[in-house]
Amino acid sequence: MPPVTEAVVHVDGVRTFYRRVAGDERPPVVFVHGNPTHSEEWVPFLDRVEGPAVALDLPGWGFSQRPGVDRFDYSLEGLGAFVERFLDALAIGEHSLVVTDWGVVALIAAQRRPERLRRLVLINAVPLLPGYRWHWVARLWRRRVVGELVNATMTRTGLRLLSALATPRRRPLPASLIDLVWRGRPAGSWPQMLALYRSADPERLAAAGAALAGIEAPALVIWGHQDPYIPASFGRAYAERLPNAELVELEGAGHWPWLDRPEVIDRVARFVAG
Repeated sequence: MPPVTEAVVHVDGVRTFYRRVAGDERPPVVFVHGNPTHSEEWVPFLDRVEGPAVALDLPGWGFSQRPGVDRFDYSLEGLGAFVERFLDALAIGEHSLVVTDWGVVALIAAQRRPERLRRLVLINAVPLLPGYRWHWVARLWRRRVVGELVNATMTRTGLRLLSALATPRRRPLPASLIDLVWRGRPAGSWPQMLALYRSADPERLAAAGAALAGIEAPALVIWGHQDPYIPASFGRAYAERLPNAELVELEGAGHWPWLDRPEVIDRVARFVAG
């Protein structure tokens, strides 16, 4: 497989970091990360897929620029539109899309141009569906002042202890993932992330997925059944809404299911290869 390399592109004046794998002329695979991670979480997948493939750091996350919240729209709709412009900047038309958690903002853009979508993979993604209510950590982030204090006082050790809630066996996430998060996490209150969560009222989430039924591309919905943040019922709801979807529910797997069930990586690579 070709090596994973790094590059930068300026989109709307925002310095945007991304990782890429070279390949032939086939449509690329686009990976979009969640919170609080960045494109490095996709490296095990980039090592397995047949190129071309790209994985960006959203503005405000990882190694991309972090414009102030007064100069950039960090709402779910704003980040969704940014992903669309990122694809245009790289002249990416037809493509496959793989998202997890908040990487689902890319699905907002995909609903506007569904004819470009070749294949779709959703992994424990934030629900663009009716009925979702935020987990307790997100409720803290969504509260003014409280969210700022939570982020400003978070330490690496605190993050490690908190991460145990994201695993089926209530053990901290691997040190490698904690280090990955910490490498791309800005110091302080991280207002960009707070702006995203505060934009995401349940009604806006549901509205953002209003056109999901128009995505006819083959879809693979993978869900770690012991995700404490997003119940497995939303994986089923995604599979029901998407007209050509296969659902894979994984027992003994949490919010990052490939950490508990590494075979997920090869399954995604095979699926996007078509």
